[in-house]
Amino acid sequence: MDNNMKLPVIALRDLIVFPKMVTHFDCGRPKSIAAVDAAEIKESLIFLTAQKDSEIMDPTEDDLYEYGTVATVKQILKIPGGIVRVLVEGLYRARIVDIDLDSEYYEANIETFEELEEEDPKDKNLEAAKRLVEADLSEYEELDTKQIPGILESVIDNSTSSNLVDTSAGYINLSIEDNQKLLEIVDPYERLLEYHGILRKEIEMLKIEKSIDQKVKSNMNEVQREYYLKEQLKVIHEELDEDYGSSVDEYREKIENKKLPKDVKEKVLKEVSRLAKVNEASPEYTVIINYVDWILDLPWEESSSDEIDLNHARKVLNNEHYGLKNVKERILEFIAVRKLSESSKGPILCLVGPPGVGKTSIANSIANSLDKEFVRMSLGGVTDEAEIRGHRRTYVGALPGRVISLIKKAGENNPVFLLDEIDKVGSDYKGDPASGLLEVLDPEQNKTFTDHYLELPFDLSNVFFITTANTTQTIPGPLLDRMEVIQLGGYTPEEKFNIAKKYLLPKQIKENGLKDSQFKISDGALMDIINYYTREAGVRNLEREISKCTRKAALQIVEKNKKSVSVTSRNLNKFLGEKFYLFDLIDKEDQVGVVNGLAWTEVGGETLAIETNIMPGDGKLTLTGQLGDVMKESAMAAISYLASNSDKFNIDPEFRHNKDIHIHVPEGAVPKDGPSAGITMATSVLSALSNRAVRKDIAMTGEITLRGKILPIGGLKEKLLAAERMGIKTVLIPKENERDLKEIEKNVIKGLKIIPVEEMYEVEKYALIDEE
Repeated sequence: MDNNMKLPVIALRDLIVFPKMVTHFDCGRPKSIAAVDAAEIKESLIFLTAQKDSEIMDPTEDDLYEYGTVATVKQILKIPGGIVRVLVEGLYRARIVDIDLDSEYYEANIETFEELEEEDPKDKNLEAAKRLVEADLSEYEELDTKQIPGILESVIDNSTSSNLVDTSAGYINLSIEDNQKLLEIVDPYERLLEYHGILRKEIEMLKIEKSIDQKVKSNMNEVQREYYLKEQLKVIHEELDEDYGSSVDEYREKIENKKLPKDVKEKVLKEVSRLAKVNEASPEYTVIINYVDWILDLPWEESSSDEIDLNHARKVLNNEHYGLKNVKERILEFIAVRKLSESSKGPILCLVGPPGVGKTSIANSIANSLDKEFVRMSLGGVTDEAEIRGHRRTYVGALPGRVISLIKKAGENNPVFLLDEIDKVGSDYKGDPASGLLEVLDPEQNKTFTDHYLELPFDLSNVFFITTANTTQTIPGPLLDRMEVIQLGGYTPEEKFNIAKKYLLPKQIKENGLKDSQFKISDGALMDIINYYTREAGVRNLEREISKCTRKAALQIVEKNKKSVSVTSRNLNKFLGEKFYLFDLIDKEDQVGVVNGLAWTEVGGETLAIETNIMPGDGKLTLTGQLGDVMKESAMAAISYLASNSDKFNIDPEFRHNKDIHIHVPEGAVPKDGPSAGITMATSVLSALSNRAVRKDIAMTGEITLRGKILPIGGLKEKLLAAERMGIKTVLIPKENERDLKEIEKNVIKGLKIIPVEEMYEVEKYALIDEE
């Protein structure tokens, strides 16, 4: 036989063909079908080798094993779908010398390896190894339940060592790698040793599988036996009218070991006694089990320690939140009271403020400062009272309300409990959740809060309840009355800058996978983001804009291989685009009939220019600028006051009969309303009637009465910030708001001259420029 020959090649997937082995396989790839056709020409000889990865459709030389088998094609059968089924018989081992992959089919020059027809009977090592393998095959057949009994004996050719391995390996459940290893070993003795090792491993695995199977069957039989005996025992106990059940005994033991109030213990023992008389297959059995589990899982007497370090609490609050002096002081007061009196009830705080000022995160910080568990319940859109009080157990799938569920989750009866968005609670035909919350949030009632599912009073008086809301307007009066409201105003630019520097920037650098050395943003750029890219009371949008900068920086570092990125005021527009907002600036000249007013909005303070024009007419009053009812009435009150005091202000007393007055508040498309524009409108009209200019660097806020008294307003801090931002030097405020200045940080008002006024004539004195 020629040891070198050129043959067509078929790459097999998940199949190894050994010499002396007869098998069939399907060919679907065009190159494989072409190789079969070519083999018919070359004495029906073909070279079969396996792919290393069966998923590859067009294998390269590196994807094919070097060793394979020369086989003869016995039969070719074409089946539907363009598939060719080939029956082959392996002849001898061979190795690829070189291969051509570019022609119509794979073709290779191969080196073949002859097998001896007879072995040396004096080779004792070979005979011993052969006997070991024969013993292994016999043991394997006994253990492998998937094999057809006697199949190995019928197919094995043990005339030679080579034949023994090659004819049996295909019937053993071996991996492709193990089969290929056997195919590549040319020396019969070495092949037997390798085969012996593989078979011992497989036999060991079969023994383990058999052991596991026997254990599973044994356990199943044991379970069935136990069930049968239990059922018999149960019937016996029922005949003797005795309680029975291991689960019942287990529950009774749990009840004895758990601290429970007396009435709760009596109730749960009664339920367990009922459980003993109910058939396990009955739906009621599951209902009772769930009920008893809920009672045992709740922290009736378990609570965390109230021994809290006041200095530690203050440090945590200061580290996690900047500013918010009033909120922090109230929390520290609560801790101090708890230290002095353990019997004090948990407070119910309501944090009210615009979006993004940190209400929810404050609640989390309170829990951290107190070293207590923190649970949160979102009330936005809740319309079902059962969410609060639970379902009665008459319903299928009944459960306790979320209050009790979250107390269970906390694992203690004095956690910090956040009721988020309490101003957005709804109501419909399912009930009114707000009414359900009355009992939860009433310090006098929540000691005996009763959930519909439990039907047992649970003490909520030790829970530190915190609620949040954007406004108190939509909170029902009785509910609001039970809470201590703490207002969170908007942050000043300085506060926003410090929050961004200390908290938001490090957080975003970390979240976007950057290091401190890779991203820098200047203080000027941060202030520009605050002033020109966000207009809000909180810092939510500020964080988004900072995040946008860090993401773009990450893109540049990855894409352009930059070591670091710096953001400054000069290149900020490359990261965030052009400025979104621009501030109003004071006019260059003093003008007649134009007054700078101050307004409060949910996103902070705003300046509001009020303009008045006087024209000959018959006393018609025109108000434009989408004014609400309050502002319209303020304008009418201002005009009535001026008409009744025309002598004092030296204006035409008949102006309401021979003049038309037009008051306009830009921007016309933005709705405006509120009780703080009275003196601003009066000053604008007075300026227009007397033809006296209004100082351009003065702004004012306050409501006016028909007698000229100036009434107090809200949102003073935000309004003063807006005035300073605009470049105003002097601000007139109601006298009664003078006390509010003590609550405002000095740096907010350091650049302003603030003048408290009580009467309208004082406003005239400061705001209008004399004709002289």
